[in-house]
Amino acid sequence: MRKLRTIEMNRLTVEEFKASEKVPLIVVLDDVRSLYNVGSVFRTGDAFRIEAIYLCGITATPPHNEIHKTALGAEDSVDWRYFNTADEAVEELQRNGYFVYAVEQAEGSTKLQSLSNTQFPPLSRGGQEGSFAIVLGNEVKGVHQSVVDLCDDCLEIPQYGTKHSMNVSVTAGIVIWEFARNLKSL
Repeated sequence: MRKLRTIEMNRLTVEEFKASEKVPLIVVLDDVRSLYNVGSVFRTGDAFRIEAIYLCGITATPPHNEIHKTALGAEDSVDWRYFNTADEAVEELQRNGYFVYAVEQAEGSTKLQSLSNTQFPPLSRGGQEGSFAIVLGNEVKGVHQSVVDLCDDCLEIPQYGTKHSMNVSVTAGIVIWEFARNLKSL
């Protein structure tokens, strides 16, 4: 086996990315403090062609050198918006027909592996069938309880070790992949 060179990978230009069909998923970052985590989520969002990233509260916004260090330019390809609070972002998403999941350990949460093709795209609101958003929280406190209360459901990644949490950018990668796998064949 031979590794592919970059020019052999047929990567999209930023303009082609902007014009391309997207996975109907928006990622909401609720007070994510690490700019490296923010950049990593941008890079993963670019890899799976998500619609957008909503940056909320203390979450930093581009342009910023620390975001760019891990995003490697994905902050230019993936659309993003800033909201003062994740509550505002969730409320707007729901008004626009998105089904919103908090990614959090909560009573009655839906285990990520229980999502399947049969659940996509029936979950939706008013006419925007199959549009989803996920909310990822602060590295220490997780998703704010007020945001969890607003969301339509909680998704939880089962964990079997001694720790009860994962890095937010790792969590984003796992969950975004699961949505991309179920919602889009790129």
